[in-house]
Amino acid sequence: EEIQEVRSKSDPISLLRERMLSNNMASAEEFKEMDVEIRKEVDDAAQFATSDPEPPLEDLCNHVFSNNPLLDVRGTHPWSKLKSVS
Repeated sequence: EEIQEVRSKSDPISLLRERMLSNNMASAEEFKEMDVEIRKEVDDAAQFATSDPEPPLEDLCNHVFSNNPLLDVRGTHPWSKLKSVS
């Protein structure tokens, strides 16, 4: 009940919803339609994320930076162990 109280007083989505309803900016029916669309979009995204195969290890560092710099180290493969020089 304490969590519900905090959510009702400080959740920005709930506060915006209440403000829009009280000022007749949207109806409860419109919010219900939005909730259905949002839940469907989130469920679809979650389903896609859980069913998508894991990327190969070689792609682990791809798309980390916007321009994807080359990660080559002279004479090595990025995921192979380096032999000690000593």
